[in-house]
Amino acid sequence: MTVQELYQNIGADYDQAVRVLRMDKLIDKHIRKIRTSGVVERLLDAEEGMDPTSLFEASHAVKGVCANLGLTEIAGLASEIAEEYRPGNPRKMSDDEVKEKLDKIAALYKKTTDGIKAYEEQ
Repeated sequence: MTVQELYQNIGADYDQAVRVLRMDKLIDKHIRKIRTSGVVERLLDAEEGMDPTSLFEASHAVKGVCANLGLTEIAGLASEIAEEYRPGNPRKMSDDEVKEKLDKIAALYKKTTDGIKAYEEQ
């Protein structure tokens, strides 16, 4: 399986990753790190306390990492959460709506990490 096929399998935007990272070797290196970096896990863990600062910081980090890697669905959901908790912004979503977005991130992240694991094992 190629990096491009991995991206196709996980529903990610390979072209975006190429625009940022420029070559498959770097994309390969960084997409593998997403499984062990803990960045998405920190966001998912922040749901427990629903602390606005933790949710903002973690979602902002996920947004940046995932956008750079072409994981656009996760990045988009994380961006919505970051804007919800950005200091000075009024809340527009209920806690339940935020939790729904976090659940979607968790499902997409599992699909992504499962795909990366299969890619690594081939």
